[in-house]
Amino acid sequence: MAQRLARVERRADAARELDAARVARRALDCGIDGLTALQGALFGGLADDFGRAVELMQACRGRVIVTGMGKSGHVGQKIAATLASTGTPAQFVHPAEASHGDLGMITAKDTILALSWSGETAELANILTYSRRFRVPLIAMTCRRESTLARAADVVLALPQVKEACPHGLAPTTSTLTQLALGDCLAIALLEGRAFTALDFKVFHPGGQLGANLKHIGDIMHRGDRLPVVPVTERMSSALVVMTEKSFGCLGVLGEGGKLVGIVTDGDLRRNMSPGLLERTVAEIMTRNPKTVRPDMLASAVLEIINASAITALFVVEKGVPVGIVHIHDLLRAGVA
Repeated sequence: MAQRLARVERRADAARELDAARVARRALDCGIDGLTALQGALFGGLADDFGRAVELMQACRGRVIVTGMGKSGHVGQKIAATLASTGTPAQFVHPAEASHGDLGMITAKDTILALSWSGETAELANILTYSRRFRVPLIAMTCRRESTLARAADVVLALPQVKEACPHGLAPTTSTLTQLALGDCLAIALLEGRAFTALDFKVFHPGGQLGANLKHIGDIMHRGDRLPVVPVTERMSSALVVMTEKSFGCLGVLGEGGKLVGIVTDGDLRRNMSPGLLERTVAEIMTRNPKTVRPDMLASAVLEIINASAITALFVVEKGVPVGIVHIHDLLRAGVA
């Protein structure tokens, strides 16, 4: 009992003396050192193996099957999700479940990416045997080239030996960070190799803020009768009625062929305020060559133009003819940021 109380007191003393920020900085230093070592490896011997791994995954006619146990498994799930969202069909298969029927998820058309820091994870044995039996390409991500996993693999992504942030060197920290980083490197290399565009990205990310940012402005803009437009010969007395009814704080001015030749804004009205304003034509008041956007532009890009120009609305045109209008409030309501 006395020994137990002494341990409790020592732990309490340690907790009181802990400098949490200093520990956090030390952990980050370990992580930075690990990523620096990984970067160095990619300038050296790892570069060729990385290229071969990307080639195998690009040539895959099925899915990239990612597998790993424990913390490597958690990292593997994230890698599979990143691959799938960036154009490379992928699925995580738990190695323990694989031994109880989930091996049926893996086909000869697939490619396996197996994660194990030591390369000696017992639970991976059946997946390794299966991959060799049915000639499923196998990529190993491990820090030991002489491990069981590495010897069985077609390509070995040998991670550099790194110091864990855990003071006991036990809890996977820096090691999982380098696994995660190399997984991201694979995903981005495959993304660029497939010429995966922002429009492709939209297909896999229709929801949330990301989906909103990837919408075309043509999906958000107001059309038809909602457009505040008048001909270039219109007098301000009637033009102001249209401007007020449409409630966008601006008015498009149409010239020959219905093309947008100018815009009247609240600022134009203030600058030209005089007793004879209502008798003047919009051509005398308007600002010529207004900023416009195309309907196929991304909503996020349009919001950037609006913010940079310190305006609140933009006309959307095709071949010079206005086909829509978008207000900053429309973008914000749609979740664009």
